Amino acid sequence: MNESSKKKRRFLWAAIPGVLILGAAVSLFLSACGLQVSRYSIVSPKLTESIRIVQLTDLHNSEFGRGNRRLIEKTAAQEPDLILITGDLLDQSSDRTDIAEALIRGLAEIAPVYVSYGNHEAAAERLYGLYLRELYTAAGAVVLEYDWLDVTVNGQDLRLGGIYGYCLPARYTDNGEGWPKESDYVTAFQDTDVLKLLMCHMPVCWLRSGGLDAWDVDLVFAGHTHGGQIRFPWIGGLWAPDVGWFPGREAGLYFSKDETKVLILSKGLGSTEKVPRFNNMPEITVVDLIPG
Repeated sequence: MNESSKKKRRFLWAAIPGVLILGAAVSLFLSACGLQVSRYSIVSPKLTESIRIVQLTDLHNSEFGRGNRRLIEKTAAQEPDLILITGDLLDQSSDRTDIAEALIRGLAEIAPVYVSYGNHEAAAERLYGLYLRELYTAAGAVVLEYDWLDVTVNGQDLRLGGIYGYCLPARYTDNGEGWPKESDYVTAFQDTDVLKLLMCHMPVCWLRSGGLDAWDVDLVFAGHTHGGQIRFPWIGGLWAPDVGWFPGREAGLYFSKDETKVLILSKGLGSTEKVPRFNNMPEITVVDLIPG
């Protein structure tokens, strides 16, 4: 090998750490400030017209532009019929509600906004004496927490509900492991023939405890996992709440055994972890419900 080739090789080896550091910096920036749109299409025999839903979750008081203008504009560009926010709009580390309220006001100008609680809403109400149902409603959202509504969208009848909880199947309640209030709610919620959409912040039951097979709920919209926080190529997320290290299922679509029911699990928008999001761009989830 001549001297010129040796110099080139030394230069390349010397450049590798700089390239890796630059790549890591770019990924950290995009994982904090970027916005990606993930699109899914789900066919339902209960529909005769299409419905487009945007799901947002786990904002944790993050801001994408002043007053979350970039997030609002990107959501508007999807032209949704419904906007579902599945919890953790704010963060329990602070009593701030202005970021969540401003976002709701902006989104309410686009389409009807429905909000369910996450663990941070529940904690913030307990810690700071907040009444978030009142604040979110005043900002323009319909809050569904242990509630549901029968609504009509594009001429299609839907049942839309919201609950913060694990929603363990009834057999767990019978064994003393589940919460009767949650079981009673889902039992009553599922008692209809129209398409059922449930906002449920916590996904672990639907992923690990057979919830999709046990309950007659057509679509469940969840968050909480932050997409695994740090994501590795070909591997997925590093860690997810309630699931642990390398959860394997922390974002995307997950179906019941008969493939008639589906969990839509969003990577969300923000983070409360000491370790920042990495290789994990904040996500706007778009779901097109299509007639079967």
